[in-house]
Amino acid sequence: MDITLYGLMMYGLALLTMMAIYGVLCLALNLQWGFAGLFNAGIAGFFAVGAYATAILTAPESPNHLGGYGWPPLLALPVAMALAGIIAWPVGRICLGLKGDYLAMATIGIAEIIRLVFKNESWLANGTMGISTVPRPFESLGQPWGNLAFLALVLAIVIALYFSAERAWVSPWGRAMRAIRDNETAAAAIGKDVVRFRLEAFVLGAMVMGLGGGLSAMYFKFIGATATEPLLTTFLVWVMLIIGGSGNNKGALLGAALVWLIWSGTELFTNRLPAEWITRSSYIRTLLIGVLLIVVLQRFAKGVLPERPPKRID
Repeated sequence: MDITLYGLMMYGLALLTMMAIYGVLCLALNLQWGFAGLFNAGIAGFFAVGAYATAILTAPESPNHLGGYGWPPLLALPVAMALAGIIAWPVGRICLGLKGDYLAMATIGIAEIIRLVFKNESWLANGTMGISTVPRPFESLGQPWGNLAFLALVLAIVIALYFSAERAWVSPWGRAMRAIRDNETAAAAIGKDVVRFRLEAFVLGAMVMGLGGGLSAMYFKFIGATATEPLLTTFLVWVMLIIGGSGNNKGALLGAALVWLIWSGTELFTNRLPAEWITRSSYIRTLLIGVLLIVVLQRFAKGVLPERPPKRID
């Protein structure tokens, strides 16, 4: 195979894989914000829990960090989700009494605590050096087949999550969740347990964020402090959901694809800048994403695919 064609194919596989992983994160955020109106600005924290849990459970033994359990990667993912949910439950119990900006400040603070624990406790996750021996499923197939098989796995997860979220959206649970989101007082007046419903959405969303973190750790075969930066795991996910359209699962996936395509494409552009500008490339890319967000919101105030009233099912 021609080297250029092979390189383009591998780049395409990488692009699609990252779109799918961000699709998982956007569906998770849509479950919290689009369904329940929960302003979670701490995505990075639950992402980190899932990523580090997956790495610790699957990575080979090392004197630099906790691990050496040698779990199969596909078995580690459900455990990573469960750990993210276990951590989310007390966080939700404490924070969900807050609303709007106060909830955002509380969740981002807790997320930073989680990130800093992994960053500074070297015995746990090798500190700032991170864990670089995370196994990826299907590696034994070689390239490009291993990459293609991993992409198929992530796409299968995205499809399963999408149809589950669509079913939940039109279910009585989803209708109750939207009623609480739109008018919490009225929902409580007709007998809905507002606290329980909000906590369920928060924990379920956090579990899916942990799943996204586990998939990311496997894909990059590494997890460290730089991989859990809020810019990549909180800011970008919020931009994706806002551009795609919150309250719309199709919009969440569309936003993930569009924004990551632009983010990845701008990396190709910034790598060609003069040396003195390359160090500022991340700021340039963030600026371009911000400009895109402003342009889209001027044309589509509720996103490219806004929320639509669901069809009732019995």
